[in-house]
Order: sequence, then C-alpha cells, then structure tokens
Amino acid sequence: MSQSLDQKQADEIRQNVRKSYAEVAQASNNNDSFGTQTSCCGVSDDTAINALVSTRLGYSESDLESVPEGADMGLGCGNPRAIASIKTGETVLDLGSGGGFDCFLAASETGESGQVIGIDMTPTMISKARDNAVKGKYQQVEFRLGEIEHLPVADNLVDVIISNCVINLSPDKHQVFSEAFRVLKPGGRLAISDVVASAELPAEIRDDLALYSGCMAGASQINELLSILEENGFEKINIAPKDDSKDFIKDWAPGRGVEDYVLSASIEAVKPGGDSDCCE
Repeated sequence: MSQSLDQKQADEIRQNVRKSYAEVAQASNNNDSFGTQTSCCGVSDDTAINALVSTRLGYSESDLESVPEGADMGLGCGNPRAIASIKTGETVLDLGSGGGFDCFLAASETGESGQVIGIDMTPTMISKARDNAVKGKYQQVEFRLGEIEHLPVADNLVDVIISNCVINLSPDKHQVFSEAFRVLKPGGRLAISDVVASAELPAEIRDDLALYSGCMAGASQINELLSILEENGFEKINIAPKDDSKDFIKDWAPGRGVEDYVLSASIEAVKPGGDSDCCE
C-alpha cells in the first residue's frame, strides 16, 4: 500500500512534476537535447526516436503521421485510444494531455461533431498543445490549464476519459478518480494506460522525486487502484498488467531495477447508468 502524504509532501511532488515536464516541453520547443531529464519513456528531442518509442507503445505509423510535428514527444506507457472505443460525436477528456498527441488522435474518431478536451497543469505544455491544434486545424479540440485532481470541467459532460501514464504522477489518486467520476456522464467510461506496482516499492524508489516525475515512484499497487475505483463508484473495472512492458520500463532508469516493481497496465471502468455496454 502506498504511503499517505501530507499536504506539504504532495505539493512538493506536484511542483517537481510541473518543473520536470515544463523542461521537457521547453526543450522540445527549442529542439534541444533533454539531457538527463527523467520522464516517461526517456523522451528525446529526436522525432525518429520518439516515433520508435510510440510504435513500441502500440501506435501505428499512420497515427504518427496524422498529427502535427512535435505533438508526439514519446511520453507514455501505452495507447489508451486502443481501448477507448471512441465514437463519432462523443466528448473525450484527456488527463495530462501534454503536447496533444492523444487528443488529436481522438479527434479523428469523434469527428467535427464531437469534442476533445485536454487538461494539463504545465503552462508550457498547454501552449505547445494549443500551437499544435492551430497547426493541425483541430476545431473540436481545446486545452485547459488545470490539475487532474481539480478538473476545470462540468459535471456529467464526458463520454470517455483517456490518460497515458499521468495518473501515477498524482499524489492524490483518490481525488483524481473522484473528479473523473464527477465529470463522466452516466454510462461514461475510463480508458487509461498507466504504470502500476506489482509489489511494494522499496523506500529508495518510492522516495526518489526524479523517479516520481519519471512515472515510477508514484505507481499504486493493483489492489489499491481497484479499491480506489470501487470506492468512487466505478463498475466493470478491468486492470490488465502488461508483462512485456518491463522491457521498455527498465530503460527509464537504467540500473535501478525498477522493472522488478512496476509495469504498464490498461485500466478500464464504467460509471453506472446510461446505455454503455463497454467492458462487458
């Protein structure tokens, strides 16, 4: 079970995560090297490397070619859209939208009659995503600055929530899923790729802020995530770990042995009500 955090510790984590991903966004904008910056998937300034990372995570070449240059920064641990079953006209919410990559792919499925909202707490990422939306002429996509624990989104608005390796970065996952439940329509669904813990994290990993920003130290154990989802009212919960993800996770922090404790998983759940037949 993860350790409970006081407000000071939680704020320190948020500030460190925000700073880390602001540096990633700024380096991407400047076409600089990311150097020793630790973040999901060991992101690079090289678009070819980012493309290799993304295809490893389950995206197709056509996915990569369909979005504006710079939207794919190799950040993630899976492809949430692959399990989202997005339909024309739906409203999609992306938690931790980064440069907008998954939002733009979702927009191709919602069509112009749908809506895609990206939320990110890093102003530099929001600016980057908005620039990409202009370049790609995505009229149905918007990006809002905010924390995923306090979503700037109305109640019962969203059909499907996607997220790619972001919820593990939150120091208050219970609040994240409480907010997710609030903004989903009855019958609305979660389709999330994230990092989970297969065993209790040792202190040297759990207390390392760099590994927290790198999507490792904040991973919750599967039974803990299941309890959080149930406590917040979700049904039809399915958490499916991917053992083969350890092959790329070991590259996130070489020599630290993190792959012995964390792995990628797909997380699906449904808010009761409506006519959704998802996850039957």
